[in-house]
Amino acid sequence: MHRDQLADFLRRRREAIRPAEVGIARGPRRRTTGLRREEVAMLAGMSVDYVVRIEQGRSSQPSPQLLGALARALRLSDDERDHLFHLAGHRPPPADGVARQARAGLVRLLDLLGDTPALVLSDLGEVLAQNRAAVLLTGDHTDLTGDRRYAVYRWFTEPAARAVSPPEEREHHTRRLVADLRAVAGRRSGDPVVAGLVDRLRAASADFRALWAEHEVAVRRSDRKTLLHPRVGRLLMDCETLVTPDQGQELLVLTPADTATRERLDLLRVLGVEEFPTGAVGRGSPPDPAPGNS
Repeated sequence: MHRDQLADFLRRRREAIRPAEVGIARGPRRRTTGLRREEVAMLAGMSVDYVVRIEQGRSSQPSPQLLGALARALRLSDDERDHLFHLAGHRPPPADGVARQARAGLVRLLDLLGDTPALVLSDLGEVLAQNRAAVLLTGDHTDLTGDRRYAVYRWFTEPAARAVSPPEEREHHTRRLVADLRAVAGRRSGDPVVAGLVDRLRAASADFRALWAEHEVAVRRSDRKTLLHPRVGRLLMDCETLVTPDQGQELLVLTPADTATRERLDLLRVLGVEEFPTGAVGRGSPPDPAPGNS
């Protein structure tokens, strides 16, 4: 671990980020052009004291999870993120597989979308990043580990994952999940991560085995679905999926499909502001339904 270089790198990246880039309004009394330490702490979901200590070269070795949170908060590029991991004495996350971080450009889009719920997903349905609106809508899924990272695995193994979808839509959603996984398995033929996930799903769920045997293939692009939210009720959402050129990551944007849903989302934002002030929405705060299109 190169403490002094790590401290210098983080401090310079913090000072280089403009508040508007991460959705923070620049007030008239603001003296610094970059982010404050407390703002980095808020965005990364960690204490201000820890940010101070790591910038002063006094911290213990940060975990890969903390480094990933800092990389997202500071909107680091892939090269900058890898450099951060090297300075902290860790191997960077691989280019493919379960440990990937959301691309910096996609995370910036999350900020720009503001009150529109949006998530960055891997091609296997892992939530790599969410904006505040998406956390209020679907819960925080960025800290899930093991096979629970994958929406398709939760759907077939956890009854609570299906509870957010009305009974009449569940078969359609189930088939879409399996067909999309089949498309990923084709693109990543021979990848042990994908093959292992399929094997574990086949062992865990008879429903999955039956649908997998049908060999349906379909890539998720757009959809309209209903979410049953425990706080505000039934939400009819249009789901648009934008895919990176290598098809490794997706930006999922959820917009209200009717007036009633728009009004309920407005209510949800008000409830979120009252219970979780800006920056306080995070791990375990709202209920934990499955993401809208994942």
